[in-house]
Amino acid sequence: MNPVIEDWLAANLDQVIALRREIHASPELSMAETKTTATVVRVLTEAGLAPTVLPKGTGVVCDLGPVDAPRIGLRADLDGLPVPEQTGLPFASRNEGVSHSCGHDAHAAILMGVGMLLNEIHKAGDLKVGVRLLFQAAEEVMPGGALDAIDAGVTDGLSRIFALHCDPHLKVGTVGLRPGPLTSAADRVEVHLHGPGGHSSRPHLTSDLVYAMGAIITGLPGILSRRVDPRSGTVMAWGAVHSGNAPNAIPQEGRMRGTVRTGDHETWQLLEPLVRSVIGEIAAPLGVACDITYFRGVPPVVNDVDSVQMLRHAVAGIGPDAEVDTPQSPGGEDFAWYLEKVPGAMARLGVWSGTGPMCDLHQPNFDIDERALGVGIATLAGVVLGV
Repeated sequence: MNPVIEDWLAANLDQVIALRREIHASPELSMAETKTTATVVRVLTEAGLAPTVLPKGTGVVCDLGPVDAPRIGLRADLDGLPVPEQTGLPFASRNEGVSHSCGHDAHAAILMGVGMLLNEIHKAGDLKVGVRLLFQAAEEVMPGGALDAIDAGVTDGLSRIFALHCDPHLKVGTVGLRPGPLTSAADRVEVHLHGPGGHSSRPHLTSDLVYAMGAIITGLPGILSRRVDPRSGTVMAWGAVHSGNAPNAIPQEGRMRGTVRTGDHETWQLLEPLVRSVIGEIAAPLGVACDITYFRGVPPVVNDVDSVQMLRHAVAGIGPDAEVDTPQSPGGEDFAWYLEKVPGAMARLGVWSGTGPMCDLHQPNFDIDERALGVGIATLAGVVLGV
């Protein structure tokens, strides 16, 4: 490991751990991260930096380093999830029904640590590039707070941008790297069906709305699997379906909600018209009217090859076994919006202790091995210092 990073971690990692625990205990939902934003501003200001709160009142941007050099962006996210915490930790969430079950508390603490470290290096006159620290709100909602940050100009003047995401399937001390697609596009579809309703003993005299819903539930995923290249990793799944209350009455309306995901950027562009067409084709012969609302979420994160190589160099400095492969995830991540503007890459940060169960992201008992915080700081700071 770079001796400057190693020495800084030896002296300051306990402070970073304390910051992570402070944020962990007070999780806030998307676009409501006011206390978390204030914490970031306080810490960076105390470190001698000049952070700015983003226009919508949550999220922070902070530049440091030489102003006449290429500027690298480093991004973390701030929001928690509407998931109750069940870890039993002494610093567990104090906000009922909300938790940092995706590791954003770790992301924020890591980036604050990186900012403090790099600013010390800059004060010593040894920082060769400019750095923009971006603490983003609302990653957990589609289409994501990244779009608000981009509208505020956070990508202006950047040469590259990097991020980490906790991965409970990787052991602490490792960092997963993958050039090309890392995550999938994630869209949401809602279908509102209408029919005249009627008695369940005479479905031939009306439009059997529940039967139509069943046809769409099974038909849309199946037809998409025959209309889309299977190599694209396209998956459609329903998450919520409701219609009627009485067992002997065909209802007049029903609602369905689901997600459509794909790992291929070109396929993502084609999905909305295809989904609308297939649903209409299934419903038409059944005499049921459909109102379809399609929410385009986020594109896939597609890691730039050169940016991954920069990460690889930084991770190699951590140790000979630190780099590991990581598969493409079917999950969505709004870091993808930055990569539509600027080349860059996201890495997977191993947070599993190596013993006990691997609690997945978004589970109530999700936690991290806090040794990963130092690995995350070494990775992001290492990218900057390696330029």
